[in-house]
Amino acid sequence: MARRQHWRPFKGTDVIRALLLAAALSAPALADVPALRKQGTATQLIVGGKPLLILGGELGNSSASSAAYMAPHWPRLKAMHLNTVLAPVAWELIEPREGQYDWSSVDQMVKAARANDLKLVILWFGAWKNSMSTYVPAWVKRDQARFPRAQQPNGQGVDILSAMAPETLAADSRAYAALMAHLKATDGTDNTVVMVQVENEIGMLPVARDHGPLAEAAFRQPVPKQLIDYLVAHRATLVPEMQRMWADRGAPVEGSWEAVFGPGDAAAEVFTAWHYARFADALTAAGKAAYPLPMYVNVALNRPGREPGVGYPSGGPLPQLIDVWKAGAPSLDLIAPDIYFPNFVDIVGRYKRSDNPLFIPEANNADRADGPANAIYAIGKHDAIGFSPFSIESIDGGPNRLADTYAGLEQLAPAILAAQGLGRMSAFKPRALYDETVVAEPASETIGDYRFTVSFADIQKPVITPETGGYGGMIIQTGPEDYLIAGQGITVTFAPVGDGPPLAGIDSAYEGKFVDGRWVAGRLLNGDQTHQGRHIRLAPGPFQIQKIRLYRYR
Repeated sequence: MARRQHWRPFKGTDVIRALLLAAALSAPALADVPALRKQGTATQLIVGGKPLLILGGELGNSSASSAAYMAPHWPRLKAMHLNTVLAPVAWELIEPREGQYDWSSVDQMVKAARANDLKLVILWFGAWKNSMSTYVPAWVKRDQARFPRAQQPNGQGVDILSAMAPETLAADSRAYAALMAHLKATDGTDNTVVMVQVENEIGMLPVARDHGPLAEAAFRQPVPKQLIDYLVAHRATLVPEMQRMWADRGAPVEGSWEAVFGPGDAAAEVFTAWHYARFADALTAAGKAAYPLPMYVNVALNRPGREPGVGYPSGGPLPQLIDVWKAGAPSLDLIAPDIYFPNFVDIVGRYKRSDNPLFIPEANNADRADGPANAIYAIGKHDAIGFSPFSIESIDGGPNRLADTYAGLEQLAPAILAAQGLGRMSAFKPRALYDETVVAEPASETIGDYRFTVSFADIQKPVITPETGGYGGMIIQTGPEDYLIAGQGITVTFAPVGDGPPLAGIDSAYEGKFVDGRWVAGRLLNGDQTHQGRHIRLAPGPFQIQKIRLYRYR
């Protein structure tokens, strides 16, 4: 390959065509490609013709680079009841010299995951990882004329590749398309890899936008018509921040970035988001042309009151910029939040949208006490495709709360997947504020013909402690009066809705578990365990499942 060959991802090139042809000629007959499919208001990941609920964990950034390091972890992760591992693939490892690919690290990882009956979500560490460009090959790092860095206003470069550089997009897209073609050729019949993350936590530091020559020229241009057209078409549903920036300014349909979005950092961050989104869209399109797995971007969230670039990575797919990313990157299947803040309930509510299914690829560290309840809540309340805390291999040495919860969710997965998007399921956990204050007020929701009210801890002694933040549970309707209630640290009361007798009682309540998909009942709970028929209680501690039947009376 010529060193300075140019490539345009939407037009195709001899390089990409050759990769695709080689993959097609060498690959056996493919299985159905993993895909996203709607069920009611939910979106599910379909693998091998069946929905998959991702009970996942993300590896540390460097772990997957060594097969020897990972060897003892794979069986431990499986023993923790994970079914999916999120693992990085670094550009510098697969293309150490331009145009020469080394697939050994990828092949070893896929082989090990497959041997342990685990699926993979690949994290592409290409041009950017946590804003910086530290995972790019040396031949990219050292050629700053061809691959320019973003610059601060004083002309000082930063260790972040400029999103404005055509050669950077071309090189990143070639490598990414080559990876996808290789996965199609080597894994297309097995579907070990089920989804791919495009880059990692894209964002600009330490200022709100790039000030290099290419960026300055672009900033002097009018706001692209494609972005304006999206805002006009979606004016009624724009996020509040975009409403204030654009609609409250009179919703201009042309003009400079500052004329349309406001002066200073407001316009600068929208400009940054737009160009990162366009880069990610082109990269996604190139990858999907080779192998159309579901693809998403993740986001490093912003702390309240911080300035873009200075206090958080500017321009990523943040809550206030979702509309810009939806306009600029239509090839992406979803935007996924990495959540390290305590206000989990509030954050997931912003990313579960009619145009954006929820997936949590990085849910704080794996040893967090509130992680299991967050998993229950995301899956049961918001029909999440899956949940995955970070540095999962750091806790795979023995029993832990996450493993216990995943074991329960694994049992419930058929019922969860059957109920998603159909109004037959919800979940509950105490809301926490950004300052870690726990708001453990009871929560109510109607499921079927009954309204359930969930209190946290002991309804008779509602004392809020730090542990209360880790309580949570879900309710799944399986028949007209039949429900599964699962979790820990919750007390559930119920009342009928609609016409008919006004009171509700417990016909039966069994503790138990699912074994190979079949319910195995344990004790029939009555008397003290249900407070003489007044409520269902799942005590704090291990994950529990109760199968209950209600009835109505006067």
